[in-house]
Amino acid sequence: MMSLVEETKSLLAICDECEQRFYTMRETDHSPEFFEEVKPYADRSHRAIADWSADMKVWIKVDKPRYVHEVQIDSLKDSMTQFVVQSFYKETGKKRFILSINAARYTLQTVLNAMGNETRGPSE
Repeated sequence: MMSLVEETKSLLAICDECEQRFYTMRETDHSPEFFEEVKPYADRSHRAIADWSADMKVWIKVDKPRYVHEVQIDSLKDSMTQFVVQSFYKETGKKRFILSINAARYTLQTVLNAMGNETRGPSE
């Protein structure tokens, strides 16, 4: 089982994958096959997001971090669940998509900082 720090870093990796995919889909003018490409990735990612969210709520209740609150976790969960799927479609609006990813990254980094894991290494 992954630690909460590892789960958080895996969500940061999902953010990176989604941003890269967004640009690739636009550059290649690719239309994805829903059941072959979108659904398997979305199912895996949505499961990881839901698990992380549930684990975070427990951590918040126990550790009571100063700068991390349940409402942020709910907001991130909703946002990531949407942009994981949106990243596959070239019709997705760039400005809002990038803002959503950056907001998710900020929240995830805030969580890592609150856990005492101050830096995100270059290999992650």
